[in-house]
Amino acid sequence: MAQQEWLYGLHALQAVIEREPERLIELYVLKGRDDERLTKLVNQARRFGIAVQFCQRKTLDDKVAGEQHQGIVARAKPGKQLNEQDLDRIIERESVPFLLVLDGVTDPHNLGACLRTADAAGVHAVIVPKDKSAKITGTVSKVACGAAEVIPLIQVTNLARTLTEIQKAGVWVVGTAGEAEQDIYQAKLNGPIALVMGAEGKGMRRLTREHCDELIKLPMAGSVSSLNVSVATGVCLYEIVRQRTL
Repeated sequence: MAQQEWLYGLHALQAVIEREPERLIELYVLKGRDDERLTKLVNQARRFGIAVQFCQRKTLDDKVAGEQHQGIVARAKPGKQLNEQDLDRIIERESVPFLLVLDGVTDPHNLGACLRTADAAGVHAVIVPKDKSAKITGTVSKVACGAAEVIPLIQVTNLARTLTEIQKAGVWVVGTAGEAEQDIYQAKLNGPIALVMGAEGKGMRRLTREHCDELIKLPMAGSVSSLNVSVATGVCLYEIVRQRTL
């Protein structure tokens, strides 16, 4: 049998059915729930010839290990995996590329939150290493609220080499590190840029750090030494957005 995955949540499934309905094999919907968005999704699925089953809540809970599914779960084919060649095309297409690099973010909730914020901020692509990084799963899609189906997620074999390649293409690579000498509000971040965020707790790997053009930090005034990676990503991305729109 071909590889399959479980997707769930209203926003995530709405995004799939609008962009890649051919991925959906079957919908499982909470029996007796009267919800306008749910009804709309079911009707769209039926128009595409996607099978729909109405189930008890426990059946849905069991399919997604108790995650918050909002009354709808889908059996689906995996989405297309993007690689370095796709990234090259994106950089060529955009006059002022805006990229987010996540170096070893392994928590699917953090990846989903980063994708959602990246989409909102207008990031053209999110880059992750193939190994030691969270992959697109039902949890990531649910947390991303549809962004996982929209924003290109590029999986690269060698992150350091990819950073070198995007630098050759004229993209300034800015890494975040607590020991950086200048904070984000002192840095010039308005040209072609790739923001590099490190993993939860550990930060960027040494080799990744060495391939950055510049290191910046977020000012921390309180007793907490660092922010959650998805929160820090949001702060950094929107400072870049502010500078790009000046």
